[in-house]
Amino acid sequence: MATRRTPRFKECRRLGVNVCGHPKALNRANAPAFKKTKKTSEYGKQLCEKQKVKAYYGILERQLRRYYDIASRKEGKTGENLIVGLETRLDNLVYRCGFANSIRFARQLVTHGHVTVDGKKVNIPSLQVKVGQVVSIREKSQKNEQIKASFLNGNRRPLDYIEITEEKFEGKLVMMPKREEVPVEINEQLVVEFYSK
Repeated sequence: MATRRTPRFKECRRLGVNVCGHPKALNRANAPAFKKTKKTSEYGKQLCEKQKVKAYYGILERQLRRYYDIASRKEGKTGENLIVGLETRLDNLVYRCGFANSIRFARQLVTHGHVTVDGKKVNIPSLQVKVGQVVSIREKSQKNEQIKASFLNGNRRPLDYIEITEEKFEGKLVMMPKREEVPVEINEQLVVEFYSK
């Protein structure tokens, strides 16, 4: 299974946003060595937004293209459909619930069998979670110090579309996320323009 292995902090500095969620990711972003001197073209802006989407959700080009194709066939705005589709991936919801402190760690938890959906063990990070489904950490894995520290130290921001139950180590998708509720700094319209050429 292919995974992204690019240096996270370097990627954050290049894109200009903290895509990995680490508090120190942009510490050197304003250093003279990382200042941009050239003006970015329209294509460059579109490419940058596409790269942000891939970095935020820890996916590769082929996967993003597939999500775009699915989003373009649905009713409504393609850009919003794309973000909602990515936001309801299992690995992303594990991250949003606070079980992991990064999208990479969330993906690892899923592939290593620490996560259940409606009580059944699932090891597919790209699984689309439906409204009403409960994502939780297996009872045996709740004793894991790294998971416990990440979850109980409040490593998450409250989101309207996720309901957290701390005692049971579980989160429930209560509704489909609206674009304005999703905490990512992306201009999805530029991504749509990039792919619609």
